[in-house]
Amino acid sequence: MGFKLVIVPPNTQPDWPEKIRAAVPDCEVLMFDHSDAAMAAIEDADAAYGTLSPELLRRAKRLRWLQAPAAAPPVGYYYKELIESDVVVTNQREIYNDHIGAHIMAFLLAFARGFHRYIPQQMNRQWEQHRDLDSIVYLPEATALIVGVGGIGGEAARLCAAFGMTVLGVDPRRPEAPPSLKSLHRPESLHDILPEADFVIMTVPHTPQTENMMAAREFRLMKRTAYLINIGRGGCVVLDDLAEAIRSGEIAGAGLDVFQVEPLPADHPLWTLPGVLITPHVAGIGPYLQDRRTELLIDNCVRFNEGRELRNIVDKANWF
Repeated sequence: MGFKLVIVPPNTQPDWPEKIRAAVPDCEVLMFDHSDAAMAAIEDADAAYGTLSPELLRRAKRLRWLQAPAAAPPVGYYYKELIESDVVVTNQREIYNDHIGAHIMAFLLAFARGFHRYIPQQMNRQWEQHRDLDSIVYLPEATALIVGVGGIGGEAARLCAAFGMTVLGVDPRRPEAPPSLKSLHRPESLHDILPEADFVIMTVPHTPQTENMMAAREFRLMKRTAYLINIGRGGCVVLDDLAEAIRSGEIAGAGLDVFQVEPLPADHPLWTLPGVLITPHVAGIGPYLQDRRTELLIDNCVRFNEGRELRNIVDKANWF
């Protein structure tokens, strides 16, 4: 047995060759600091990790498996030649569930308890108590709509349910609802469900189907008291439409970790609109991620060497 694996950035770790060889002794592992240096090595490689340019893919005559370096790599990772090739691609979904689930709840609880009002007051050393009940979202009577019920969405649903919320889900592939969901729907039903939600939580990757998924029409369908939370990918939400929806009072606000353009331009109105909480694409940061990446890569190396099904196989045409 044995195979040749070429590793290129990003998200690589220097101890991977040693650890992979310990698990698969006959495996030849070559790691490179940048993709151009791998041009010769990729020609007879059986497998690869990282971002492969079209030129690298054209040179790869024997490539059968590519491990993507993220759960949802950036737009452009899945180009025409890769999609149409016979190369099986796997991704790193499931390793961020707990960290991003906690980030979602941080946004949700902040809105439910009015922190989006109190944080600006603190910056201005202003003491003003908001005692009107309209400023509080009572979670046992609230509904969360999870758009994308994968690993992250499933964890967010579990946490929302633990706070007593009614949880609805939209997902194109999940066969049945997990226990925390009241009901599971297909994307074509999104417009019918949006008016029910107090929180619309976006955990979907950026794919041809989800690009600009939330725009002016969708915001008009939401409750005026509802909040949007997006920790999936920035390309799924049209930011100018979102800013206008908040400014005009069509929705109450938004918690955003990802954006159509990153960094978010300093002059974008979302920075200063009331009801908006912004974090700079950090929802996935947390301990043990490198250990999880290593475990997933080594497990898939063992599976590949033994001819078994790989974990996290991607539908390349849909980028996820």
